[in-house]
Amino acid sequence: MRGTCCMYSIILAGGSGSRLWPLSREMCPKQLINIQNKNSLLQETFKRIADIIPPEKIVSITNTKHYSNVKYQLSSLSSDTKVLSEPIAKNTAPAVAISVKYIMSKTNNDEIILVAPSDHIIENTDAFRKSVLKAEELAKQGYIVTFGVTPDYPETGFGYIKSENGKVQKFVEKPEKSKAEEFIKEGGWYWNSGIFMFKASTIMNAFKTYAEDIYNKVNEFDFSKNDEIPFIEFDKLPNISIDYAIMEKSNNLALVELESDWKDIGSWQSLYDTNDKDENGNVKVGHILDIDSKNSFMYSSSKLVASIGLEDTVVVETEDAILACKRDRVQDVKQVFETLKQQHDDTHLVHKTMYRPWGFYTVLAQGNGFLTKMIQVNPGQKLSIQSHNHRSEHWVVLSGLAKVVLEGKDIILSPGHSVDIPVKAIHSLQNPYEEELKIIEVQKGDLLIEEDIIRYEDMYGRV
Repeated sequence: MRGTCCMYSIILAGGSGSRLWPLSREMCPKQLINIQNKNSLLQETFKRIADIIPPEKIVSITNTKHYSNVKYQLSSLSSDTKVLSEPIAKNTAPAVAISVKYIMSKTNNDEIILVAPSDHIIENTDAFRKSVLKAEELAKQGYIVTFGVTPDYPETGFGYIKSENGKVQKFVEKPEKSKAEEFIKEGGWYWNSGIFMFKASTIMNAFKTYAEDIYNKVNEFDFSKNDEIPFIEFDKLPNISIDYAIMEKSNNLALVELESDWKDIGSWQSLYDTNDKDENGNVKVGHILDIDSKNSFMYSSSKLVASIGLEDTVVVETEDAILACKRDRVQDVKQVFETLKQQHDDTHLVHKTMYRPWGFYTVLAQGNGFLTKMIQVNPGQKLSIQSHNHRSEHWVVLSGLAKVVLEGKDIILSPGHSVDIPVKAIHSLQNPYEEELKIIEVQKGDLLIEEDIIRYEDMYGRV
């Protein structure tokens, strides 16, 4: 039965997914991408939890740059969900604390709360439900409950938890391979799934004891008038994970073994482990031509990828970047992501083609003070009514008919015709017709970023 438990849930929907670059980008991270299903990892997480907890008791928290996409994706599943927007990324401890404070402000009860990341794959939902209900009984007794996964190989990208008689003894974060091998041989060690459960009072007391700076600052937040998280106050919180802030310090932790399957899609190795292999141990996704490769992962988004004699290798092709590395070095992909970010290289930030609820756009060219896109608006769809503070736009229709709303006036454009959108002008591009609409957009200005959008009205709920 859908949503039968009385507890609440927090979905952690932030993060950059840097270890899955170049498929995952800062503005389109892994949790918002369709990796295995027609839904994104975020949507699959919400559906899985909504089978246990009513949708109106699920609170998702993300950062401001992903807020619109998170809200749109979840609103397509339920009209009852709530999304909180962090004004700046601050890791999981502040995210959990502020979300618990929000839930406490909306109810007078000491609620049981399930916390789940948004980038896991769990297919056995019945077994997952059993584990959640088992954890609920421990949470009622005042424990902070972790969900442990029995390891089946010495993964170095996960944290490990030592448990005896259901009580947590020790946390070890991402050990060396030799140490991970010792853990598996010794037994009693579990992968840290990143899923937790607790009573609201239990976790807030833990913050008061072990992370008093977070506790004091979060208690200043007031959600009685609105759900906004003020930047100035939130920025004062430390950038720290819930593991380091609370879990590794608390002596009040219990562990429930996660009885379901579990995959943390955190790296190319985890995707290799998740997918079916051919007779040579290869995973091939997309247009791949391979000769004599073994135990390799090959991914093509659009182009032909031809490989010969590879062993234990990862090759990933996207529209504007190619990754090639040994499978035992996939954790270092994050270093590539961070280097690109430091160099202000946009390949860490966005794809050339970005999909939106109304269609998609492809970046064709960009330079100092200009950016050119091809935009497709699907039949019956329309962009939000919006304005820009830092750029003007010039639109030229390639195919289809465009309905342009500019400062309250409707303009219909056929192929070959164009219109100028001045800086700060309120406008919208719409396609109320049956044929796909394609236009060329040329942006000019001193700041050409997707965040330079002020939305006034939006059919996809992104205002």
